Amino acid sequence: MVAKDRQAVAVSIMLGGLTLANVLGVPLGTFLGQRFGWSASFWAITAIGVAGFAAIACLTPSGGARDAAGGSLRAELAGLRSGEVWLSMGLIVFGWGGVFGGFSYIAFTLTQVGGFASATVPWLLILFGVGMCVGNYLGGKSADARPTGALVTAFGGVVAVLVVFALAADAKPVVLVALALLGAFGFAMCPALQTRVMRASAEAPTLASGASVAAFNVGNTLGPWLAGLAIGAGYGFVSPLWVGAAMTALALAVLIADVAIRARGGSEAAEPVLACETA
Repeated sequence: MVAKDRQAVAVSIMLGGLTLANVLGVPLGTFLGQRFGWSASFWAITAIGVAGFAAIACLTPSGGARDAAGGSLRAELAGLRSGEVWLSMGLIVFGWGGVFGGFSYIAFTLTQVGGFASATVPWLLILFGVGMCVGNYLGGKSADARPTGALVTAFGGVVAVLVVFALAADAKPVVLVALALLGAFGFAMCPALQTRVMRASAEAPTLASGASVAAFNVGNTLGPWLAGLAIGAGYGFVSPLWVGAAMTALALAVLIADVAIRARGGSEAAEPVLACETA
């Protein structure tokens, strides 16, 4: 539906709804719950869901996606044999899993280590949400121009922010900046990761796109699970930040190794993502 050199921007626009939902939804849900009772938030979500369903039904072109994909189920499954696709999904699991692992217990980190009042946590998370919006937009722009460079920057930024956050979790000014930067670098990787999978799976766009979403959800599960194990082992509420940094650092190391191997081999044909950088 969009030109190849605008895919990442298109993905970032789609993800923009998720980032705005975090910026606006958290404080709005908190306000509705406090003002009208806990069930008011769920009624509001239901109304928004119905409106979204109606908009999709009315505005989505019929048959467009099917015609664009144009392949059979067998062709889609064959496209998943690509090692590039599986490598990209592995980067999603550990790169994004590190972000979510570091963030999932952030309320406890803020209150038990940072000394923030519990009532301020929803409002502090707005900083994370604003960072998400900015990172998502900039990540989409940069991923179309330099997809691998965008990923290296995002992964490296997440690792650096989580390490600084862990070392200075009791310094409130540092925490405020870290929350915004974690959201920015964390969501900057999303358009680049999704686009990497799409470009690596030209023969299986529909199934690979669905598989990439599954990879994000695996990261959503694996990161908090590992972080929870660290907390359960007695390492405290700073430990999820270290777990997240380690997971994303692993993804960064694999990505850099992949770039180095491809550069040594000099094969552009087998490098659909990196080839875009030199086009």
